[in-house]
Amino acid sequence: PSFKLSSVAYHVKCSGISYEAKSVIIATGARSKRLGVEGENKFIGRGVSYCGTCDGPLFRDKEVVVVGGGDRAIEDAIFLASYARKVTLIHRRQEFRAAKILVERARQNPKINFLLDAIVEKISGKEKVEVISTKNTKSGLESSISCHGVFIFVGVVPETQFLKNTLQLDDTGYIITDQNLKSSKDGIFACGDCRKKNLYQVVTACGDGALAADSAYKYLMEF
Repeated sequence: PSFKLSSVAYHVKCSGISYEAKSVIIATGARSKRLGVEGENKFIGRGVSYCGTCDGPLFRDKEVVVVGGGDRAIEDAIFLASYARKVTLIHRRQEFRAAKILVERARQNPKINFLLDAIVEKISGKEKVEVISTKNTKSGLESSISCHGVFIFVGVVPETQFLKNTLQLDDTGYIITDQNLKSSKDGIFACGDCRKKNLYQVVTACGDGALAADSAYKYLMEF
């Protein structure tokens, strides 16, 4: 998408089609960060996933790896343990960003093993994921783990790159809005996971959508 402002309206171009409007609501969401390792893109949908609750049931009685150290990584590791035969949780540090109560629950689960101070270097297989290669961040020791799936939770990136020179964004790219979801430009509002806020959930995105629509309506009524 692209934005352009004239004296009377905003010009928005999406997928080659141009639109003109006096008010715009941005709801582009966010995408999962990639590890950026060899084999990751190749095996998306064939063992590499970014959603445990979506794909977990496909790995019943199989061995999976979870990568990450935040709440979502721990929550999904616990969820996956209800399906998988074995879950290996890989984190680059000893300490977790996740809530202590979640980490403790994971440690008490006999199906979950921890591989700390480690990073994934490569994802391999023929038609599907079969092996991941890891390296210890302190010793440099390399090893491999046989598995059927890799679930990656290393953060998210807001889909706002096209707004870099148009709206005020925070250091990580989220749109900065006021309490009525107005951006730094009059008539442009943002809702959902693309804007800076404290809680990123479906229910908060729905609330954002209702408020953004109401704010845009009130803005248009001023003309």
